[in-house]
Amino acid sequence: MGKTKKQPSKPTSVIPTPFLEPLAALQRLLERFDNQGVIIGGIAASLLGQPRLTADLDAVILLSVGDLPELIKAAASEGIEARMAEAEDFARKHRVLLLRHTDSSIDIDLSLGILPFESEMVERSQELVVGEIHVRLPSPEDLIIMKAVAHRPKDMADIQAIASSHPDLDRSRIREWVVQFGEALGLPGLWHEVEKLL
Repeated sequence: MGKTKKQPSKPTSVIPTPFLEPLAALQRLLERFDNQGVIIGGIAASLLGQPRLTADLDAVILLSVGDLPELIKAAASEGIEARMAEAEDFARKHRVLLLRHTDSSIDIDLSLGILPFESEMVERSQELVVGEIHVRLPSPEDLIIMKAVAHRPKDMADIQAIASSHPDLDRSRIREWVVQFGEALGLPGLWHEVEKLL
């Protein structure tokens, strides 16, 4: 993995209290696999942009479907269980492992990364200290790219908040990947939408 950038610490109040324990458990799970993963979704948007409500936890991990049995076993040892009987089969088909933190009942969606962009995102990841938790996050640029691909109203709002919090963004990187994803998704105007938010 490349050089890890350490960011200033953030108060735990940025994250709703019920999420602190499952977030710590999810981060420990990523560490069991050499930190080949990052926290994404609403929690990452809250930490890199502005605090906002979220219903679950999301992460990407660079593992193949062949590693699913080991991943499920490691998750269980962190108090994270599959939330459906066919979770492994579902993950083999859709590359998303549907989990739940047992004590808090908070859902966790763990995507199995395979794309070149996802590999770069993990390589460029940064560590943020939240209270006593060390959270591995994408760079602001890479989270913006992921949000652009998701393209829901709340994702576009997240992009604006992240851009406001990080005035020195590498816009050329964002443009390069958003243009590529826009073409692949049949959204040729995606970059122009995102550019207005930056």
